[in-house]
Amino acid sequence: MSGQVRGTMGKFALLSITFVAVFNVRNIVNNNIELGLSSAPIFLLATLVYFIPFVFIIAEFVSANKDSESGMYDWLKKPLGTKMAYLGSFLYWFVNLFWFVSLLPNVISYASYAMLGYEYAFSPLVTSAISITLFAAATQISTKGATWLGRISELVAYSVFALFSVYIIGALMALSGDHVPAEPITLEAMTPTINWATIGIMCWIFQAAGGAETAAAYLKDVKGGAKTFIKVIIAAGVLIGAMYAIGSLLVNVFVAREDLTYAGGMVEIFTGMAQYFGISETLVGRFVGIILFVAMFGSMMMWTAAPVKIHFSEIPQGVYGEKTTQLNEHGVPVRAAWWQFLFVVIMLLVSGFGSDSVQDMMNVAINLTAGTAMIPPIFIMVAYFVFRWKHDDTPRDFRMGSRKVGMSIVSVLIAIFVISMAASAFPTGVDFIKAFFINVFMTAVFSGLAWWWIARFERKRFNAKKQS
Repeated sequence: MSGQVRGTMGKFALLSITFVAVFNVRNIVNNNIELGLSSAPIFLLATLVYFIPFVFIIAEFVSANKDSESGMYDWLKKPLGTKMAYLGSFLYWFVNLFWFVSLLPNVISYASYAMLGYEYAFSPLVTSAISITLFAAATQISTKGATWLGRISELVAYSVFALFSVYIIGALMALSGDHVPAEPITLEAMTPTINWATIGIMCWIFQAAGGAETAAAYLKDVKGGAKTFIKVIIAAGVLIGAMYAIGSLLVNVFVAREDLTYAGGMVEIFTGMAQYFGISETLVGRFVGIILFVAMFGSMMMWTAAPVKIHFSEIPQGVYGEKTTQLNEHGVPVRAAWWQFLFVVIMLLVSGFGSDSVQDMMNVAINLTAGTAMIPPIFIMVAYFVFRWKHDDTPRDFRMGSRKVGMSIVSVLIAIFVISMAASAFPTGVDFIKAFFINVFMTAVFSGLAWWWIARFERKRFNAKKQS
């Protein structure tokens, strides 16, 4: 690959990519609907207990694998072996296929706000057709490498940060005057009710605070290499955690929790603010719709590119066809990206024909995502535990404390994840058999197929070496 192409991303571009991959303003509203103002301290807790330590883990793996193309496979290979490394990177890519199906209708929703000033309800088939067009555009752009993504991510990061800042300033101005918030900001309102349902929702808050590992796919594109990456990724973790916590605290200043909806919640809180300040609600709604459409589409491009790089760019040659894993001059496996596009198209068409409404279509995708979404981070955590246990003498510039400190912190994270995953997979009042089939059995089936595939490859390679 040409050295003129790689290593072109500066610090702010990397910060922007990390910001776009992790921070999603939609998560603030969604978790407020579920938990109310108690989502604010839970986001803060998730930042301190999970996100910042997880960022340190990523930083340490990056420091120990400076020549890695995309991260995850190389991180898992040494502590867990090649089969588990393949399975972990496969699941990281696989879960995103369902996530795309649930995300694309939201992108369309924000586009309708931008153009019409309100959400227009398309049929599932029309939604699928528009989603396919958007995903094709995202796939094409994602193959252009870090330079393109960096520029787009900077635009998205500027836009979202500005939008977020406008709301925070507006909310603080209202509170400093005589405005009574729609939901009183009290210690009682912010105190979480700890039960099985809350623990299950925390799984999604952990997921909302995750995604830092995605930025590692662009390590070789960063000016300054691993040292710059580590500094930026830690700064991004602190910034994003603070924004989630502050946003969750002020989300109900103008609009009550029960008046918010999943699809239009972010637009609703801004139109509520516009009403308070006497500004045109339609104009504000369209402006916010434009920003959120750009933000969601930018995030989708990031997640279109990174999981493909993470899974296909470092696995052993021969696991898939040579052209499937071949990297272009930007370090992107182009054919694999378009294979991913084909899989998502099939899923969108099946969802479109098999659903009565867009919401029904999204619910199926979200349920399928729930079973696997938290498994890849657990792979990384278990690998880190074994890495500190058995390979702590590996040269690296960054460590998360001593060996005992690192192993103790990651042990707590694993325990939290396992409990919250169980609560998310089997929420209160759910049909146990149906939940088991979707969130456990289906995950086990696809994991088993991936394990069979890599075991078959390694057996063939071993027999070939014996015969030579």
